[in-house]
Order: sequence, then C-alpha cells, then structure tokens
Amino acid sequence: MERDRELYRSRRPAAWRLPAGLAGCALALGVAPAAAAAPACAQPVLRAAEAGCESLASGGRERAYRLYVPAHPATGAALIVVLHGGGGTAAGMEALTERRFNRYADRAGALVVYPEGIGRRWNDGRDDAGAGAVAADVDDVGFLRELVATLATRFAVDRARVGVTGMSNGGMMTLRLACDAGDVFHGFVAVAASLGTETAAQCTPPAGLRLALIDGTADPVVPWGGGEVKVFARHHGAVIGAERTFAQFSAAAGCRGEAAGPPLAATPDDGTRARARRALRCAAGADVRLYEIDGGGHGWPGGLRYAREWLIGKVSRALDATDVVADFLAAVPGSRPAAE
Repeated sequence: MERDRELYRSRRPAAWRLPAGLAGCALALGVAPAAAAAPACAQPVLRAAEAGCESLASGGRERAYRLYVPAHPATGAALIVVLHGGGGTAAGMEALTERRFNRYADRAGALVVYPEGIGRRWNDGRDDAGAGAVAADVDDVGFLRELVATLATRFAVDRARVGVTGMSNGGMMTLRLACDAGDVFHGFVAVAASLGTETAAQCTPPAGLRLALIDGTADPVVPWGGGEVKVFARHHGAVIGAERTFAQFSAAAGCRGEAAGPPLAATPDDGTRARARRALRCAAGADVRLYEIDGGGHGWPGGLRYAREWLIGKVSRALDATDVVADFLAAVPGSRPAAE
C-alpha cells in the first residue's frame, strides 16, 4: 500500500499525479488526456519494457497491441487478452496490473496480449456519443477475433484456453465479446463493468459460458445498481448494473439459483470486503460468478491506485483481481477453478 502511495505522489506534478506508466491515461474514466498521445502502444511501463509492440491490419486500420511471450511458452499455451479502460492504453493496462500477468505467463508458459483501442476507446455496444470508436463504428469484435487468429498461427495456442479480461470500458468490451464472440473466447472476466443497456437487449452468449464479474458496490463511475456512466457529469451511456448482468448471464447459461460464500478477506486498511457469488446447476458445464466488493470503487482490485479516491472510490485490496483472472481464464476447459 505504501508503495502505491509513493508511485501515486512522486512521478507527475499535474493534478492527477499518475505513475509513470499511467501518466495521462485516466485508465477507466473515459477522460481524454491533455497531452498528445504517444505512438500506439509505445508508452513506457513502470520498468523497462519487456512486452513487444506489434500491429495488424483490421477493418481498414492498423491496430496495435503489446505482446508478452515468456522465455518458454507452453505447447498448448493459454492466451489471455487484457483490455484497457476508456482513455487508457495497452502500456497503461500493463502498468495498472503491475505487470503481474506477465509474471504469471513466465510461470505458466502462457501468452498475454494487451490490445490498443482506437482513440483509447472500445466500441463495447453502448450509446456513448463521446467515444471516437463508437462514432466511427469501429469493429472491435472483428479486430479481437483477428488478433487471436493471428497469434494462433504463430504460437501453439490452445484455442479452448483463450480468455479475455478488461476494466471499465475494457470490461464492457469483454462482456460484448461474451455475447458476440463465444466461438473464439472461452473465458471472460469483466472488472468494474456491467452490460450496457443496448448490449444487454441483444446478447446471445454461448452454451457452456464461463464468465466472472468483479464489481464494487460503491463504484461512482459505473454504478453497481445500473444507470448512467458518468465522469465529471459527462454521460457515457448506460449500464444495467452488476447484479442484473450476473442474473442475465446466469439465466442464459441455464443456471438455477446461486450460492454466496463468506467474505474472502477483510482489509482494515481500506475497509472493503469481498465475497464470491456463484450460479448453481448450470447447463453444459457453464460457470458464472460475481465477485462483490463491498465498498469497492472504480479500480482493479489489488492493482495500482490511478486517481484520487474522491473521483474513483476505493481501489480495494480485499481481492487480487489479477490472480482471480489468471486462475479463471487459464483453467483447463470443463474444470471449475478454485478462486476463493
């Protein structure tokens, strides 16, 4: 926690005072940075870059991404796609999670890829007029499909162990992929996000859905109970909320009922608590979960605090979102990974 504070305070004189790798990103907020953006995916991370910057042509655009390949990738490697929030970057998302997905890849022989959104946004299906990716009708579903296909031709990827996660706008894009690309992605974890109202109305997830939500009950940006997504009184579309999203995916997966466990941890330093809720008796091996962070705000639990608490609420340390995501997405198909 003290390390977070030092990173937060020391690197930038502007009001945001973000860590070096996050400077100007405003990861999840949909707030455009004041300074001009660096070239796609070339911004530095907190330490010397290890992920390589690459690109591919998709939808008439050159799309950038950062790719981390461990020294010894496994045969039949898991592939984890990590999506930044609105206003963020691939390098910023790598830094926000303290590059721990990369360290997980070193241990497990997995691949990790951090794609870049157009104009630092994803077209996640919300009616967000302020997002350039929405205004330009960018086909991000198509891009992410093509990215997986491209990497699978270069590496020995187990196509049944391709998963995606993201925060905020990236989390909503993750949920859109659960609705529209269940033939490519086989595990989904959305953080600080719920279904946009437009996406919820036409969502058709696959059988055997494996999906988890990690949401704070005190999120001031993406409201737990649903409604308008707001930053500085600017509207960025609407969501149906965490519990309705959990219920909709559970119903689509043929689940009947749910079980809620005891708090996973108590953290006296921030006062938040986490518990796991799991849908029961799901069809076709589906696994649908909601990690409820009581008192948690708009952040990546266990990750860096990227803005002041008055704006994003508490970045909870009652749960380590990176560990939950890695365990859930890299699990052998058909298994029920332990995350409690």
